Amino acid sequence: MAVVLKTEGLVKRFGGVLATNHVDFALNEGEIKGLIGPNGAGKTTFFNLITGIYKPDGGRVIFMGEDITNLRADQRCRKGLVRTYQISSVFPKLSVHENVRLAAHVGFAETVSAFRDIRTFRQVSERVDQILELIDLIPFRDEPAGEISQGDQRLLEVAMALGSNPKVLLLDEPTAGLSAKETGTLVEKIQGLFDDGIIRNVVLVEHDIEVLTGLAHSICVLNYGEVIKDGPTREVCDDARVQEVYLGGPVNA
Repeated sequence: MAVVLKTEGLVKRFGGVLATNHVDFALNEGEIKGLIGPNGAGKTTFFNLITGIYKPDGGRVIFMGEDITNLRADQRCRKGLVRTYQISSVFPKLSVHENVRLAAHVGFAETVSAFRDIRTFRQVSERVDQILELIDLIPFRDEPAGEISQGDQRLLEVAMALGSNPKVLLLDEPTAGLSAKETGTLVEKIQGLFDDGIIRNVVLVEHDIEVLTGLAHSICVLNYGEVIKDGPTREVCDDARVQEVYLGGPVNA
C-alpha cells in the first residue's frame, strides 16, 4: 500500500519545551487516519509542521514521495495538502459561493487576478457550484457565510477544502462546537465523500471518540509530543496505555 504522507523524526522545540519528539507518522493511500491525544499532546503543533505553518527543528515531511520540509504553507496547499481549522475560518461577509470560489482559484493553480481570461472565471464558478451541490449547500449559495448555521459553516469549510483539489485533507476537530445532529450530518457527509472517491486520503484530529471510531481506519496517539501507539482503530482503542492516557476506559470500536 502506497504512503501518501509521512513524517520522519519530526522535532519541534519552543524554548525548552519539546513539542514534538522525533515523530514518525504515515498515512496510507485510501485511508482515514485519526490523530488523538490529551490537551498539550502536540497535535496542533504536528498539524502546523505538516502544513508548513511551523518549520521543524529536525526531521522531514514527505508528501506524495516528495520532500516538502522546506516548502511554504501556500506551496504545500497548491500541491494538494489542504487543511481545515478547529476555529471556523470562513469569510463571514462573503457569500457561501464566494468563499468556495476563493479556494477554487488555488485548485486551478493560479492567483486571483483581474487580468485572467474570463473563461477561467467561468470554469471556477462552475466548479464551485458542483462542490456546493455535493456538500448540499446550494440553498445557501448567495447567503453571507457568517449568517448560516455553525454546522453549515463547517460544511462550507469542507467545501472550501474541496475547492483546492486536495490529495490529502487534514481535518482539525471538524465537529468542535456542533450539536449532535450537526455532528451526525457532518460525519455522514465526510463518509459519503470518502466512499464516493471524492476525498481518498484524510487525517482527522477529533476529540469525539464516537466520531473518530466511526470514521477512522487507523489511529495515531500522541502524548507529550511522542507517538505512544499507532495502528488499526480497534487495536488502539483496546490498548491499556491509550485508555489510561486519553480514553479514560474501554471503548467499543
